[in-house]
Amino acid sequence: MKIQRAVLTLHWCGSWSPPRSVPNSVNGWWCDEKHEYAFLGFSYSVAACQSVEQLKSDFRDIRSRFQGRYVRLYGTCDRYGFYNDVIEAAWTAGLGIHALIWFGFTGGNEWMRRRDELFRVLHSNAKARFVTRAVQFGSEPLFDRVIDPYWLADEVNRAKWNVGQMGIKVTVSDLAYSYQREWNKGARHVLDNVDVVDAHMLPYFSPQATTARNSWPLIMQDLNWFMKNSNGKKIYLSENGWPSSTSSNIQPNSANAVANVRNEHDYYTLLDQHCSEFKRMTGGGVGWFAHIYSDSQEGGYGVYNQEGGLKFPFRPRTEC
Repeated sequence: MKIQRAVLTLHWCGSWSPPRSVPNSVNGWWCDEKHEYAFLGFSYSVAACQSVEQLKSDFRDIRSRFQGRYVRLYGTCDRYGFYNDVIEAAWTAGLGIHALIWFGFTGGNEWMRRRDELFRVLHSNAKARFVTRAVQFGSEPLFDRVIDPYWLADEVNRAKWNVGQMGIKVTVSDLAYSYQREWNKGARHVLDNVDVVDAHMLPYFSPQATTARNSWPLIMQDLNWFMKNSNGKKIYLSENGWPSSTSSNIQPNSANAVANVRNEHDYYTLLDQHCSEFKRMTGGGVGWFAHIYSDSQEGGYGVYNQEGGLKFPFRPRTEC
């Protein structure tokens, strides 16, 4: 058993191939959080309801080409059983998943059905707990005000009871700004109850934004707030990047903010340059995701362009 656990730990901290059979326990399975800093993987939109073959191809690319450990899901696919395909693709590729319960941007109750479907698969698929590292409630649900913060905190606690025994962390993916606004009374209660902090880091939208190379103070402003207010919890930059172009959905709040491929590349170079700082931060270091895998999933943010080519050389540091 000790040998098996040592091999399993290597799954998330280095190279790995699937075991012949599904283990009986997650004990020793996941990499220690203190090793989860620097680049971890990609945000990946599932709005296209990709086939299992496409998921396997993309996940293998993330693992082998970029040495990613995780995929942070973004958007939603409401096809029944879709998360079973995600699990199979991740298991085959050797990736972990940060799953997502999608609220959308305008409210409504569809998220409840998505929550119930995700939990159904987590309990019925034998591989689920060996693939699912975390469950996120929403992508900026506090910022979009699609759910009352006290209700959201209760959902987090119920989810922790539901899947925590499987070794799965529960969190909310949102901006520091969302927790700081007076109109979000109760948001701090959410932060108090999550297992880990999934922080959105999008400095391009700051009123002080200029170029990506100059964005480190903006990054640290939000990181310092999270470190001060999250009681030492592990922090991941879950939705994190700088756009290469503007659109109706990507508009700056600073007249000096520059969106182009050079700045998108410069942003990730900047994160690599501060690898040692990330390693030393509260909670065992800060790990980051690149938002997003491809422009075909969300235009302007992809590392790949619409035609499937890399927009710039991308070999982020996974350790230092």
